[in-house]
Amino acid sequence: MTFVEIEGRQLKLSNLEKVLYPEVRFTKGQVIDYYMRIAPALLRQIRGRPLTLKRYPNGVDAGYFYEKQCPGHRPPWVQVAPVWSGQNERTINFCLVEDLPTLIWVANLASLELHTALHRAAGSKGTPDERWTPDMVVFDLDPGEPAAFPECAQVALWLRESLDGLGLACFPKTSGSKGLQVYAPLNTPVTYDETKGFARALAQVAERAHPKLVVSNMAKELRRGKVLIDWSQNDEHKTTVSVYSLRARPRPTVSAPLHWSEVEAAAAGGAVPAVEAGEAVQRLEADGDLFTPLLEMEQRLPVFG
Repeated sequence: MTFVEIEGRQLKLSNLEKVLYPEVRFTKGQVIDYYMRIAPALLRQIRGRPLTLKRYPNGVDAGYFYEKQCPGHRPPWVQVAPVWSGQNERTINFCLVEDLPTLIWVANLASLELHTALHRAAGSKGTPDERWTPDMVVFDLDPGEPAAFPECAQVALWLRESLDGLGLACFPKTSGSKGLQVYAPLNTPVTYDETKGFARALAQVAERAHPKLVVSNMAKELRRGKVLIDWSQNDEHKTTVSVYSLRARPRPTVSAPLHWSEVEAAAAGGAVPAVEAGEAVQRLEADGDLFTPLLEMEQRLPVFG
């Protein structure tokens, strides 16, 4: 057990030498170090967003479990967002990562992946008679073999052109796994019904325009060799892997922001970006946070459909 003080908070860190990524001998201590170094950008992106933990206590090759209810043994300074669950008929207190001590506490739980909502908690929202407000719309591009990242990149470029024609700027990031995600910041009044309807309609347009490349139906038998545009992520009950989160892959890959030039190169058959922890930090230091527009840009969802 190692005791540390971070921003005035006392934390107990355990098993720092434990290997969580066996292929490259990447330890829990290195996971915590990564989150310490990426925190300046990551915290701005996830602060206030209800967090679902995805914990790998014995590493990426062993079992994992999701945890929506923030652990009862949490320190008293870890904040939570109470959300009513109609399915469970109870309130679930989601963790909120508001500061560096909380981020490191979460990392120490071996929650390698950070899955957050597309809205931020505020006031008393989350009670049964209230609804959250998303501040972005997301298109999650998931390839069905033998389709892979280059095909996702082609679909992402189609989305960029289509969204631009509708007056919306958008920004790409790797999923950290096989796919690619495209985000359009809103930060204006909108509902999940509107963002989900918009994303679904645009996915269906893409499917009609490129039937050999794109599918909007999530049925597995329809997805072979095509890219699924998963519009269903735009839902108050769903979470999406956060930008800068690690992924539980054989290597410590990151869901990392990309330049559109990298997407263009991949679509043309060039290098496929596979950003790992160390490179993610280097990219942040060199480029700044490419997802800053997700925090600052105000755009209105057009009437579409």
